[in-house]
Amino acid sequence: MPRTRHNMHDCSPGCPVEATLALIGGKWKGVLLWHLLEGTMRFNEMRRRLPNLTQRMLTNQLRELEADGFIIRTVYPVVPPKVEYSLTERGRSLAPVIHALRAWGQANVQLPGDKTAASDEAA
Repeated sequence: MPRTRHNMHDCSPGCPVEATLALIGGKWKGVLLWHLLEGTMRFNEMRRRLPNLTQRMLTNQLRELEADGFIIRTVYPVVPPKVEYSLTERGRSLAPVIHALRAWGQANVQLPGDKTAASDEAA
C-alpha cells in the first residue's frame, strides 16, 4: 500500500515535525540510516546486520528512502547483480538527528536485561 505524501508543511505548528517523522519514522528507516552513516553497504550486508528485518520490508524501506532523496541506489552491470546503497547529501544531513535519537535512547530506554536503568530509577 503506497503511503500518503505530506505536501503542506505549514498546516499547524507541529506540521514540520509530522512531515519529518512521516519521512524517516517507522521501525526500520532510522536504523537503516544509522548503518548507512558508516558508509556504502550492499543489500545482503544490511540483511545480515538486521536479521529481524524481512527482505520485503528492507526492499520497501530502501525504495522509500530512495524516493525521498535520502539514499542512492547504485547498480553495477555484473553477474550476479551488484547493488550498493549510500547516503545522499540530504541523507547525511540527518546525521545529527540520528545521533541525537541514539543518545536519547541510551539515556532513556531500558532494554531487556539492562539492570542499570532500573537501579537508577530505584535510587
